[in-house]
Amino acid sequence: MDPILAELSASLQAAKSVEQLTRPLLDMLGTVTGLESTYLTSIDPDADQQHVRYARNVGALQIPEGLSVPWSDTLCKRALDEGRMATSDVAACWPDSDAARQLGIQTYVSAPIRTDDGLLLGTLCGASARQQAVAPQAESILRLFSSVIANFIEREQLVAELRQANMQLMAYALTDPLTGLPNRRALYEELDRLRSRALRDGDSVLVGVVDLDGFKGINDTYGHQQGDVFLQEIARRLAMAVRTSDMVGRLGGDEFVLIGPGPALARGDAAPGQDAERGDAQEAARSLEDRAAAATVGRYQLGDTALPYEGASVGVVALDPRGLAAEEAVRLADARMYEIKRARKAARTIH
Repeated sequence: MDPILAELSASLQAAKSVEQLTRPLLDMLGTVTGLESTYLTSIDPDADQQHVRYARNVGALQIPEGLSVPWSDTLCKRALDEGRMATSDVAACWPDSDAARQLGIQTYVSAPIRTDDGLLLGTLCGASARQQAVAPQAESILRLFSSVIANFIEREQLVAELRQANMQLMAYALTDPLTGLPNRRALYEELDRLRSRALRDGDSVLVGVVDLDGFKGINDTYGHQQGDVFLQEIARRLAMAVRTSDMVGRLGGDEFVLIGPGPALARGDAAPGQDAERGDAQEAARSLEDRAAAATVGRYQLGDTALPYEGASVGVVALDPRGLAAEEAVRLADARMYEIKRARKAARTIH
């Protein structure tokens, strides 16, 4: 028993996954029991399926990994239901098992894999195509191994749940709850990444600000709930209008930000951190500006009213990444947006 415990201890220390733990345990179990096949299963009672996850086969009997059989027909279920751990005469004990008959199992032993609260996860089993006695010591080791595997699976599940919870918390921390778009923090982090990439590749960074003209009037007329519906639809339309490499986010209120990689700046296009005045980078900025503005034009269903909307004011700048900080980049885009807003207001006044 001491060599088994020493090997078990070594396996536990080395294992980084259920598979890395289980395979040496199946080898040890085969040595202790003398059975041809040892294997670990998982069970899905709702789907009435038992699935062989890992198996060790050294004789005529072959229990293939990946094998799935109806749970209701398995020896494991029969053994659990009867409180029987082992038999050396399967044909006499459970003659109605089609799975056992097809596989040719004569000797069988198993122990359940359960969580601390009793939930059945699977079974740890040994089987042979020949009849042979299963020693009490082998049953004790099987119970020990099943307990070890159950604890490891629970720990692995807990780690996975914690990792998922952390990912969700991070997503919440970086997401605007109303629109589902990235929030200020996410935008500025992505802007820093874009800046680093642009510095490396010699490219520009596109930054835009979207301001919803007339939003206060919409809120006052239709109420805050419909105002939120309007913001959500604006967010959806903007997200559909940009490239996959771009990001749309909401700073707050009725202000949205667009960021993305831009073309290389022509020599002399702009001073570090300033807006380009010509070249491909400028054309890319105007293109994004036009697409985003056009996306916001149209009818918006607010309750029973289909509201015609003339579109938002959008200003996009192509910036040299040298010396560029996120706040300054947004400020420059905001200044461009206000130029557009004043021009639109002037045009409406003339007409």
